[in-house]
Amino acid sequence: MKKVLKWIGIVIGSLLGLIVLVILGLALKGNSMLKKTYDLQVETIPIPTDEAAVARGEHWVMAECIGCHGEDLSGAPFFEAPFATVNAKNLTTGKGGIGSEFTDEDWVRVFRHGIGPDGNSILIMPSHAFRLFSDADLGDIIAYLKVAPPVDKELSEPNFNLLGKALLGAGVFGDSIVIAETINNNAIDPVYPPAGVTPEYGQYLINVSACRDCHGAELSGGKSADPSAIYAPNLTSGGELIAWKEEDFIKAIRTGLTPTNRQLDPLQMPWEHYKNFSDDELKAIWAYLESLPRLESTLP
Repeated sequence: MKKVLKWIGIVIGSLLGLIVLVILGLALKGNSMLKKTYDLQVETIPIPTDEAAVARGEHWVMAECIGCHGEDLSGAPFFEAPFATVNAKNLTTGKGGIGSEFTDEDWVRVFRHGIGPDGNSILIMPSHAFRLFSDADLGDIIAYLKVAPPVDKELSEPNFNLLGKALLGAGVFGDSIVIAETINNNAIDPVYPPAGVTPEYGQYLINVSACRDCHGAELSGGKSADPSAIYAPNLTSGGELIAWKEEDFIKAIRTGLTPTNRQLDPLQMPWEHYKNFSDDELKAIWAYLESLPRLESTLP
């Protein structure tokens, strides 16, 4: 009996040792992903200074950025768990803000390539979508960020403990954390359509807003890599939107209320900042959605 118990103890101890080794190996991989440096040539784009450009940049920022960085852009807790903490940065020039440190080149590197001034990947921010902004639109955005009202707010740097790094190394978060790895820097620049109530411009708005991250590559339904995310519905005529009209879509984005009186969860569908798109922009998005072929819902 003692021999049996001894062997059971050896087996259990060996398994625990193996589990520890696997966790340590994955943690080393996760740490390597966080610390990896990227060296690339950053393109130069013109950054305007006129009031009209700054106003256009503010419009984009209100529609795309405040959901994570706050209405005053001072940053906020974004991802908090027992194994990791990631805060959305203070984007202003106030104390604790990156705006006082970033050069024009730094802003372009972050938006287009998902890489910070230190050469490491930024975390979570959807640069894979923001890189699709035209030079003119990105220039306007940067123009506004450079003059946005300063707010003093200091936030802690991202922190992953041993378990968090192991989960990252195991791919639990998919490609939603280390953003630089998701970007093809050799991709051919897309054609940028002129602003207007057209399906082409609606597609541009869909692309820069990262809608496909949740609704799927074909917008036929999907789920983001966020473990807390729910299924995002089919946006083609194969889904619920077949019964919607343009005014229903605009109302849903403006108020979060669907035609069936279902309230959209702003943590899952960020309508609270998308509502800052203009009527024409929302009409363009609707025109694009209506132009899509009818697809069966892609279920998780």
